[in-house]
Amino acid sequence: MTAGLPLADLGQLFVHFLTLSLLSVGGAMSTAPEMHRYLVAERGWLNDGEFTTAIALAQAAPGPNVLFVPVLGFQVAGIVGAAAALVGILLPSTLLSLGVSRWGSKRRDTPFVRAFTAGLAPVTVGLMFSSAWVLALPFVREPDHRLGGVVLIVATAAVMLRTRIAPIWLIGIGGAMGGLGWV
Repeated sequence: MTAGLPLADLGQLFVHFLTLSLLSVGGAMSTAPEMHRYLVAERGWLNDGEFTTAIALAQAAPGPNVLFVPVLGFQVAGIVGAAAALVGILLPSTLLSLGVSRWGSKRRDTPFVRAFTAGLAPVTVGLMFSSAWVLALPFVREPDHRLGGVVLIVATAAVMLRTRIAPIWLIGIGGAMGGLGWV
């Protein structure tokens, strides 16, 4: 964690998450690859393991999907970083969603609104696949965990696509397998 992040860097963290807010069509998780690029590759504030751990920790906790954002911000700059990242990711998308939903609810049967809604589905799916790829890379890259990680990822995807089992159970199973050193 970078304690005492300079104000200019804290401002850049806020602005980066502010812009990501407008790209997070499928939720904040859909922009995880860009967060990874910025926080790990470009700025070096976190490493791969810290990034992946923050997401896993936040996803395992009860609550909204966006919880990983303040965890990442906290790892970078403590409580101020958590606030900057969370306000940055929530503010524009919340205001935009509020305005668009009010406008769209009055015009839901128009061809434009129906086409726009239908067009967002493939974008969301693509962003989610991109996020999954970034989260899987640390496991796939490490030779000791490669086979187990890939098997666990494929099995989890298959179970999610074919059943209605709650994701928390799969997260728990994956955590137990990791804790036992199987993955």
